Amino acid sequence: MEYIHNYINGQLIAPAAGQYIHNYNPATGEVYSLIPDSGEQDVELAVQAAQAAFPAWAKTPAEKRGRILMKIADLIEENLDRLAEAESLDNGKPLKLAQTVDIPRASSNMRFYGTAIQHFASEAHYMEGTDAINYTVRHPHGVVGCISPWNLPLYLFTWKIAPALAAGNCVVAKPSEVTPMTAFLLSEICMEAGLPAGVLNIVHGYGHKVGAALTAHPKVPVISFTGGTATGKAIAATAAPMFKKLSLELGGKNPNIIFADCDFNNALYTSIHSSFANQGQICLCGSRIFIERPLYEKFRDAFVAKVQALTVGDPLDENTKIGALVSEQHMQKVLSYIELAKQEGGTILTGGEQIKVEGRCENGWFVAPTIIEGLTYNCRTNTEEIFGPVVTLMPFDTEEEVILYANCTDYGLSATVWTQNLQRAHRVSHQLHVGVVWVNTWLLRDLRTPFGGMKNSGVGREGGFETLRFFTEPQNVCVKL
Repeated sequence: MEYIHNYINGQLIAPAAGQYIHNYNPATGEVYSLIPDSGEQDVELAVQAAQAAFPAWAKTPAEKRGRILMKIADLIEENLDRLAEAESLDNGKPLKLAQTVDIPRASSNMRFYGTAIQHFASEAHYMEGTDAINYTVRHPHGVVGCISPWNLPLYLFTWKIAPALAAGNCVVAKPSEVTPMTAFLLSEICMEAGLPAGVLNIVHGYGHKVGAALTAHPKVPVISFTGGTATGKAIAATAAPMFKKLSLELGGKNPNIIFADCDFNNALYTSIHSSFANQGQICLCGSRIFIERPLYEKFRDAFVAKVQALTVGDPLDENTKIGALVSEQHMQKVLSYIELAKQEGGTILTGGEQIKVEGRCENGWFVAPTIIEGLTYNCRTNTEEIFGPVVTLMPFDTEEEVILYANCTDYGLSATVWTQNLQRAHRVSHQLHVGVVWVNTWLLRDLRTPFGGMKNSGVGREGGFETLRFFTEPQNVCVKL
């Protein structure tokens, strides 16, 4: 049985209490490693290490900090196969997906911010008639806390720590206790890359213990969190009275709007991907598909046929398109929403049940990709985040109607619009209450652009220089000449 260790002050160490949590392989339902069950004492050690490392790291030239991040990026690429296999075993996602998306993006995150910090600039303002000039400098905060989710483990872990480190902060990071393996392997990579001790500290364990201790720590003035909206509210409730700086990237219930004049094949194939990629466990998946009525039956029938042909199976099989859900608890949650949809009057067009995969995965947590129609636009199934391989279909007649449908939830993360009418594309996009709109594509990400949601989908923005601004404190200096 493999033991995962905390990474504190440049060393891999056991949790202070000596307690561990079972780590399951979702595809088999078996325990395959043990995770530190860390607590306040471990967080305190990590914060102390980060505090001690901060003065030297903050004074390290940006170019040198960038070179270390670039070295980490290189080592992620060199270890792609090992990391991808670990991600697949830990998360249940198809190995091919981890090889082509998750691990390459983790390397890109480190590489992007390793270079971006060298181009990060601030402003100067000359005050005419006063012989004075104002200039702005940006200082790292010190110790920042980064809490990442289980759905894209290394991808989103590096999305947080890379800009924080590049900006000169030291980090105490908590990966999800459900998928800790690649964060543990990243610890080894950071040691090999020569990252100074204490600059990055990784503490494993439960959110209510490690995450809560990190959020409440008086020496951690900044918290960056990606995860569920309920947890985000709890973090905000603790952090706000302490006047901590917060970035919260939370849930989504994203509309996929398909007009009759769309490029049909492109909309069809991309919608399959945007509905069921990573078993629907991406906050950006389009879980509500609205189709203009003249196209509804054609799209529905073709969509159902294509989804029925998707292979659900062993994540290590290169032919698998849909892997296992991340945990048994999460699988039961997804199945409960399918039952709710039936109670709300929905018709299951395909899927709707747990799947038993033969062979080594016979005890794994698999759910068939599920398509539901016949629901009202504002029912619970259409307004609450399911976060699984479940989508609903609904026809619409006018732009005004579909905009009402799209905006009816408490979430506002992303949306997709399919049309060849450029004016309509802009018009509809500007009326959607979401942080990101994709037109005739999905999940096409430019790392320079701001990313985040409106309403209950979050607070603040990540990406590009937005993140570097978040991880620094602006200071204005006014000099009378």
